[in-house]
Amino acid sequence: MLYQGVYHFFYQYNPLAPTFGTIVWGHAVSHDLVNWIHLDPAIYPTDEPDISSCWSGSATILPGNLPAMLYTGSDSTSRQVQDLAWPKNRSDPFLREWVKSTHNPIITPPEGVKDDCFRDPSTAWLGPDGLWRIVVGGDRDNNGMAFLYQSPDFVTWTRYENPLAAADSTGTWECPDFFPVPLNSTNGLDTSVVSSGSVLHVMKAGFEGHDWYTIGTYSPDRENFLPQNGLSLSGSTLDLRYDYGNFYASKSFFDESKNRRVLWAWVPEKDSEEDDIEKGWAGLQSFPRALWIDRSGKQLIQWPVEEIETLRENEVKLKNKRLKSGSVVEIEGVTASQADVTISFKLEDLKEAEVVDTCSADPQALCTDKGASSKGVIGPFGVLAMASKDLKEQTAIFFRVFQNQKGRYSVLMCSDLSRSTIRSTIDKTSFGAFVDIDPRYDEISLRNLIDHSIIESFGAGGKTCITSRVYPQFLNYEDAHLFAFNNGTQSVKISQMSAWSMKNAEFTIDQTVKSAT
Repeated sequence: MLYQGVYHFFYQYNPLAPTFGTIVWGHAVSHDLVNWIHLDPAIYPTDEPDISSCWSGSATILPGNLPAMLYTGSDSTSRQVQDLAWPKNRSDPFLREWVKSTHNPIITPPEGVKDDCFRDPSTAWLGPDGLWRIVVGGDRDNNGMAFLYQSPDFVTWTRYENPLAAADSTGTWECPDFFPVPLNSTNGLDTSVVSSGSVLHVMKAGFEGHDWYTIGTYSPDRENFLPQNGLSLSGSTLDLRYDYGNFYASKSFFDESKNRRVLWAWVPEKDSEEDDIEKGWAGLQSFPRALWIDRSGKQLIQWPVEEIETLRENEVKLKNKRLKSGSVVEIEGVTASQADVTISFKLEDLKEAEVVDTCSADPQALCTDKGASSKGVIGPFGVLAMASKDLKEQTAIFFRVFQNQKGRYSVLMCSDLSRSTIRSTIDKTSFGAFVDIDPRYDEISLRNLIDHSIIESFGAGGKTCITSRVYPQFLNYEDAHLFAFNNGTQSVKISQMSAWSMKNAEFTIDQTVKSAT
């Protein structure tokens, strides 16, 4: 959230070990979403409604500029309940201390919902009738849903008769998010803005390890959310996701200082628990992303917040570089393990594109079967990141172009982790998704934010996003290399490329933070 010009980040944290355990709310603050100050934990287990753990929740700024925190507490029986906390001293812009409501728990699991399947209250929105509303994730009989609650005072909550959204056989929904997006604008909106002819709503839920969303219209008078185009949150390959890689438990907020909605997510580890213990930490956050609706109205666009660009230095440029079949060209002059790379490809002739029925194809399966080493016609072409000099280790982020039997073209974007490391204990699952562009008219662009073990990839200006974790065997990150490549039989042209080394963000410890003991 943003409070008095300061960004606050609250996160799930075990202060005792880089493994799961009793969870508290870690707390950090920033003036620019890039450089951060670590504070003492904000909320930690103290009373029966959260004595076992303080789990995920959300911030809402109430009238009078009062921050309110709703969160899930795990009580002594591991029952999941919803609790409320307020800042102890609102004049402290860092909001270092929090006080729990004497009314906790303010919401308990409804009938028919298991005690351990009811969590993650959303940011609240205020309806035209003066009632506050939130959604809480859960399930009934393995059918996931976002339970809707209403309150006149933010303390007494009543469950609405129907969930705001639900889907069969998806399991417990986690970290639901519900917010408005304006049409024909990259701006964000306050969460309480209602749907209209120029405003739609996004319903997002996490399940099966992914964050799924759908866009539709919301009618607060009927408490009805109607997804457009018949898309639901069923977890099918046709449904929309924020990110098609390693990206989960995301949360968005309205940044009124820049009139934007900002999204970011937890990026979990893909190595072993033993590795986490050895390095002393586990899990990180994605780069914050600005989020808005595409001009088509069919999907969301995500793009790293502009503040990230303050870390750029030593730009390297390339223009009109032809990549013949089999080309591998090193991008020199940047720190390959900490870089921001934007690249745009121009295609020459699409008529010979491989024929694939992409309407029924699973893009992740296609990326697995047709990886970077599998020669095609138009593609694979793209970038080899976190690569060793001899290319025995490499993470390929690339595109392939297909056509169906009717001559309609599809662009597939992949993050191929099959050769990201020679270590045998690492999860090297590849990721993939289609990109909603027409290669007959549009160049194919790619941006990669590379930060050691994390690579965030944005295709076609943020239409398709894939986040990957990579753990190459080489331990000296100065040995990392960066390449552009083309393994298709047809040449492609790099119309333009810019790559920057990225400086370190600054992380400091607040002087009031107590010692670990």
